[in-house]
Amino acid sequence: MAEDYYKTLGVARDAGPEDIKKAYRKLALKHHPDRNPGNKEAEERFKKISEAYAVLSDTEKRKQYDNFGSDTFSQRYTQEDIFRDFDFEQILRDLGFGGLGSGTARGFGGGKRRTFTQASEDPFGGLFGGATQFRQMPQKGQDLQYNLAITLEESVFGAEKKVALQKENRVEEINIKIPAGINAGKKLRLVGKGGAGIQRGMEGDLYLNISILPHPIFARDGNDIYVEKSISFTQAVLGATIDIPMLDGATKRIKVPAGTQNNTKIRMKGYGVPGMKGAGKGDQYVKIIVDIPKRLTEKQSQLVKKLAEEGL
Repeated sequence: MAEDYYKTLGVARDAGPEDIKKAYRKLALKHHPDRNPGNKEAEERFKKISEAYAVLSDTEKRKQYDNFGSDTFSQRYTQEDIFRDFDFEQILRDLGFGGLGSGTARGFGGGKRRTFTQASEDPFGGLFGGATQFRQMPQKGQDLQYNLAITLEESVFGAEKKVALQKENRVEEINIKIPAGINAGKKLRLVGKGGAGIQRGMEGDLYLNISILPHPIFARDGNDIYVEKSISFTQAVLGATIDIPMLDGATKRIKVPAGTQNNTKIRMKGYGVPGMKGAGKGDQYVKIIVDIPKRLTEKQSQLVKKLAEEGL
């Protein structure tokens, strides 16, 4: 039974030209001989997907294939018919590979546009042991992704970190500078720290996906810092001066106005996160929690009753 070209490329029978091209590109990059040296199975697979693409990418050939079916089509059409006017070299260039060179290459003949035109030609001769060997153009290496969790302090003040990255058969240690003010969800790009290039091509890039670990006291929203502070009932009623912890370990004193209500936010201007790329610094907000005592002494209870009698 002849090969089903649609199944070979893994596309539906009503797939459009772009879907067919995309499927071929993916499979060709995977099974190309330069990426699978000495692998006969990959070599045969590459031949089959190229044959399928030569038919399905050509409107007239695809129409005949759909009309006749795979078995009849294979009986009626030779390799010469299938690859006639098929610009193999241009397809390979589109995939990022170089041409087959000049001279007496068995697969493509001379001239700038090498197409398969004669029955005596082998469309894969230049790829698999022909007189002219396949030459691959330099390609950039693969970009890599790395999830990096940092502390809230590191996100605010910046830091230098070292990560161990698995690359092929080795572990590479990379020094990273975390910029002050970076927020969760941002990406850091390290040029040339990705996968190795092919044929002396440039190395890929490394992208660090930043997340921020929870902090037991502080929270961050954009460039603002939030912290909660409990005060007594009398401090809320009469007002007070209280000490507020800061993210850098210092302490700042602020005034709580008399009559401050529960969940009131007091702004400490300019004590937040430094803005990146010249943006202004954020603020720190203190959320006031009024601590209502659950138990009172007898004396305290009598005093509160007197306050109640006074209308408080």
